[in-house]
This record gives sequence, structure tokens and C-alpha cells, in this order.
Amino acid sequence: MNTEGLTDSELLDPQPVVADLVVETQPPVEVPTPAPPLVVPNLDDSSLYIHRELSQLQFNIRVLEQALDESYPLLERLKFLLIFSSNLDEFFEIRVAGLKKQINFAREQAGADGLQPHQALARISELTHEQVSRQYAILNETLLPELEKHQVRFIRRRHWNTKLKSWVRRYFRDEIAPIITPIGLDPTHPFPLLVNKSLNFIVELEGVDAFGRDSGLAIIPAPRLLPRIIRVPEEVGGAGDNYVFLSSMIHAHADDLFQGMKVKGCYQFRLTRNADLSVDTEDVEDLARALRGELFSRRYGDAVRLEVVDSCPKNLSDYLLKQFGLAETELYQVNGPVNLTRLFSITGLASHPELQYLPFTPVIPKLLQNSENIFSVISKQDILLLHPFESFTPVVDLLRQAAKDPHVLAIKQTLYRSGVNSEIVDALVEAARNGKEVTAVIELRARFDEESNLALASRLQAAGAVVIYGVVGFKTHAKMMLILRRENGDIVRYAHLGTGNYHAGNARLYTDYSLLTADVALGEDVSKMFSQLIGMGKTLRMKKLLHAPFTLKKTLLDLIARETHLASEGKPAHIIAKFNSLTDAKIIRALYKASQTGVKIDLVVRGMCCLRPGIPGVSHNIQVRSIIGRFLEHTRVFYFLSEGEEKIYMSSADWMERNLDKRVETGFPVEGKKLILRVKKELDAYLTDNTHSWILQPDGRYLRSSPTGNQHPRSAQAGLLDKLTVPLVSAR
Repeated sequence: MNTEGLTDSELLDPQPVVADLVVETQPPVEVPTPAPPLVVPNLDDSSLYIHRELSQLQFNIRVLEQALDESYPLLERLKFLLIFSSNLDEFFEIRVAGLKKQINFAREQAGADGLQPHQALARISELTHEQVSRQYAILNETLLPELEKHQVRFIRRRHWNTKLKSWVRRYFRDEIAPIITPIGLDPTHPFPLLVNKSLNFIVELEGVDAFGRDSGLAIIPAPRLLPRIIRVPEEVGGAGDNYVFLSSMIHAHADDLFQGMKVKGCYQFRLTRNADLSVDTEDVEDLARALRGELFSRRYGDAVRLEVVDSCPKNLSDYLLKQFGLAETELYQVNGPVNLTRLFSITGLASHPELQYLPFTPVIPKLLQNSENIFSVISKQDILLLHPFESFTPVVDLLRQAAKDPHVLAIKQTLYRSGVNSEIVDALVEAARNGKEVTAVIELRARFDEESNLALASRLQAAGAVVIYGVVGFKTHAKMMLILRRENGDIVRYAHLGTGNYHAGNARLYTDYSLLTADVALGEDVSKMFSQLIGMGKTLRMKKLLHAPFTLKKTLLDLIARETHLASEGKPAHIIAKFNSLTDAKIIRALYKASQTGVKIDLVVRGMCCLRPGIPGVSHNIQVRSIIGRFLEHTRVFYFLSEGEEKIYMSSADWMERNLDKRVETGFPVEGKKLILRVKKELDAYLTDNTHSWILQPDGRYLRSSPTGNQHPRSAQAGLLDKLTVPLVSAR
């Protein structure tokens, strides 16, 4: 899953195991008794912090664990295993590549944890080798045998019968051989430049070719257009869903590619390269043109990992390592296909709905169900949506209505990851063609979406929209939309603010909040944010909206400090924060101080967390949990008891330096007792999850929660699904 994917990942249990349908709130906050140590700890002590890349790797390991969870449908368990592969690819392409780059350029910098890049790489290598071996063991010993029981088979070469061998030979001759280009290695044919993450084969040959060459080695690159798994016709493979790996076909018929030569061995391998784009924004006049030039280089960055099939002889794997300038610790020998992510194509088998999650229909709030004019509804009250349990459709409908409404004058929107042909973009194009003043702030540097965003920019410009690429040196990660509408002679502002991207597909897979509002102060603030992004000028003062890199971090630190002060006076103090990552050392130090004073702190952190909870005298009042389930947890919500006033902010930003210091982000308040109570109950659902939550230990390990004593099993995502959605039972 592109982890701002998952790829990162598309992570609940198939049938909720929840005690009841009502989300229970936590009991009243008790003021924890501070346990000050005899010696005041130094909060800069590196032992109080976890290395961010090692923490990210721990998240990926938690994802892999889901493949063993028998409460999930079988194909969903396979999907978790493949998400682990996808996440690991990005981890090497970006995180490991970044550490290697520091070493290569003699710019090693240790974070708050004190670990030098070379030390971190050694630990990453050790952990990753262990987990990759475990991943293939889970695949070969658990998932594939279970799938076979349901007549979903991957037929290995040793099990091919005569009929299947004949079919494979014909398929290879007609569909594969004409496209493949083997490359013999000799002085005039040096080792080829291989594309990042492409499937390749190193072939050991014996004999002399027509020109007298006898180098003994060749490379077979497998074109990306070839499917990595091929479905076998029922009349050949028998009943059920039967597949053969492309790699097996090439292994079986490598001899056909080297006529007159003897193939002594054919072994698949895959190279992972640095895929992080490096554009010096200070020296670029046209960012779009510069990025187009960089996109090609991403395919051929520096090597960071080599995967080979475990049957490959050591002399050949050593030869490959030398070609790519890699050490033996960067070699991963695997018992199966080196490109597991291609198995995603079978995780949605139409023939096996019982092996997948039960479909559901996201709910549209009653206020919006029969309303022909969404503006009239929003003008009366704020609408808060929790995706994917509640539909993303109202956000799209708001934009569609705005595109057609003759009273709408202008639309301004940020776009980070949306896709070229999304409903959101269609509506913006329609609005521009209908004469609305449409302005889109597109972040071209959204990782792995750069090419899509360049195409998106071109499409909007062709429709007549004004396209801005944000601010040089700061990624625009804020999620906001502003619609200006003339009503009774006045211009009224309608805004959407969210924690996630304007992407309808992601809204079915990620948990995110959307706020639709006509609040005058918030509308003015959003308008000021767009003015700062599009034009130039001093920082504008906001009434309600928090914005990075200016006021968001400062306000968070102030709110934490207020809870700290209240606790020091013996008053109840409580912080609940839910987000994707926590790495900012200043924030962590502030939380440590709050814990020492007696503030109760509950953190729900999906991925990286550099804070160590549960350390006596430092973080004994802090608990950190990670929720892994059907949906990728993506909401960013911050709660402060604030002497009973209860302040809640939602945000596009995680508590990371890059978000708070180097990006354009928003933080917006949730106001009104009804909405505050609702969000608090939804946060409490995550804090009481005892089936899909993992509790971070002081030593950096995560332990999975399970019901104890008389506790009923609780799953936050399952409870929300049960409460807010409509199951499509007839789909089975």
C-alpha cells in the first residue's frame, strides 16, 4: 500500500465482534499521580527516542502479522502480505536510499535517538532479512495451501502434467518469446541498465555461439507489459482458478532463447533503486518542466537492494552484487517470486466473494439525502463526515453543484493526490468551462503521483482553470476547498476542510474526516490561506484556522503546555491525539513534560512513533497504540480537555518535522457540543479497541491487545462499520 499509499496499504475484521452497537465513552478522567524520579531526567537523552526508520519498519511488520489473522477472509490475508511487500519497496526506495545517501556523501546525521545512519542500516538489514524470510514462509506454508483448498492454485513446474506443459510451450512461443530480448554479456554487450523493480533473469550458459562468443552469462529482462501470473484455461488446468507464474514459463523455456547453447541455470532477480526525486527548487525556473526531466531518472537511481531466488548459486549472486555496487547484507534470497506485489491481481477474484470482505454502502447523512441544494443545508449547520463509513459523495456533490450553479462565482482548491480522471477533477473542469473562476493549487511533488499531477495540471489548464504549483520549498499538503457564491447581493463562502486527499477511491479505503462549513470566520481564514499560496505578502492573521509552517506547531505546543500547567495545579488534564506518525522531537519533549506533571496522554499512532511510552518518571502517563485493520487509519484528530472546555482540532498534518515546519498544512476546530461529543465517542472507540490495536512498549516492541477477564471483544473499525454503514448482504 503507497504508504500516503499502501500502499503504504488498504487495510477490519470481516464480521464485527463488538459487544454492542453503542460506542462507549471512557470513564471520567482521573488525574494520574506524578511519579517524579529522584533525578530529573534529561529529555535530550537519546535513549528516550526511537529511530524513525526502525519505527516505520515495525509498522510494516504489524501489517505482515495480519496475514496470520484467521478472523480476516483468506484473500484479504493475502492482500496484507502483499501490502507488506509494497510498503517494503517504498521503504527501500525512499528511507533506506536516504540513509545510504547520507553515508555516501559523508553527511551522516543522527536524530534525537542518537543512531547514526550506518548503525540504523545494520539494524534494518537484520530485521528485514528476518521478516522477508518469514513472509515467504507464511505464503508458502500457510496462505497458498489454504487457497488450494478453495481451488485457487499456483501450479509449480514440478507439478505440470503433459497437457499443461504443452499449453505452456504454446503460450511461451506465441506470447512471450516474441517480446523478450535476451542480452548476452561480453565486451560489446556490457551489463544492461535495468529499470527499478523490474523482473530479470540471470542465465548461466555453456557453449559457443555463432560468433564464437562464450562469456557464459546472459540477462533476460521481462518486459513490464507481460503479466506476472497467467491464468490457465479450465480445460487445461481443471476446475477452479489455476495460475502459472511468468517466471516459471521463462525458466522452463530459457533454452529456446539461446539456440545451440546449453542453459545450465536460469535465476530470477529484482533490483530496487533510489526512487526519491531530487529537484533543487531554488535553481528551477519551471518546476513542471524540471520534474518531467527527473521522472525518467527515478527508474535508474542508485541501487539499494537486490532480491534473488534462493536457488541462485553464490557465484552468480556475488556477480550481481558487484555489478550493482551492493554489499552482501543488501542481498535478499527469497523462496518464491521476487515480485510478489503482482499477486494483487488475484485478490479480488469474482469467483470467490466469500474469501473477501463483505461489501458495504457508506451512509449519506439524512440532512443531505433528499436535499436538492447542498448549500442551503451547509448554511444552517456544519456537516462532519467520517469516511469510509460515511460517503465521500457529498464532497463531490458540493463541487458538482458549484460547477452548475449560476450564483457561484469562484472555486479554489488544493490537490495533492486526486488522479487525472477523478469526479473531483471532472467537476473542476466543468466549472471552468461554465465560466467560473477556478483556481487549483496542485502539489507536483506528491511522491509517486508527480506524473499524474503533471497530467492533471495540463487538463485543468486546457479547461481554462488557473493552476498554481504551491510555494517553492514547501509542499502544499493542506486539504481545502473554497466556493464563493453570491446570495442576496453578498458573497458567501463555503468551505471543505479535510484530513485526507480529494480522491474518491482512497475515501473507500482510508479513514478520514471531512468538514463542510459556511462558518464566516473559517471561510475568511481559508480565503486568506489561498491568498498566501497564490499571491505574495506577509503572514495573515487567522481567527480559527491553524496553518503550518506558521501557527500550527506553536498552537499545538501551547495546548500541550496548557494541559501541563493544569495538571501541575492538581486539575484533571487529558490529551488524545490520533495521526499517522510522531517524529517531531519538540512535540515529544513537550509530551514527556506533560506526562511528568500528571497529564493523561492517549496516542493512536498508525505508523512511525519515536516516543517511548511507559518510562517511569518520564512517560509513565503516556500510552501509544496502533490500529491495523481493514481500512488504513488516516484521520488526524487532536483532543485537549482544557479544563472542561474540550478543544478538538482536525488536521492535514502529522506530528512530524516535515509537516509542521516544511509543509503548508491546516488545522481546523470542531465546534459545537454535538460534534465534539461525537468525535470524542469515535476517539474512545479506538482507545477501547482490544482486537486490532497494538500497544507500544518502552523498548520499541508492539504487543497486540486481546480481551482480558470479562472484557468483550471490541474492534473500532468493526463498530463504526456496524453503526454507520449498510452491509450488502445480497452480494454473497
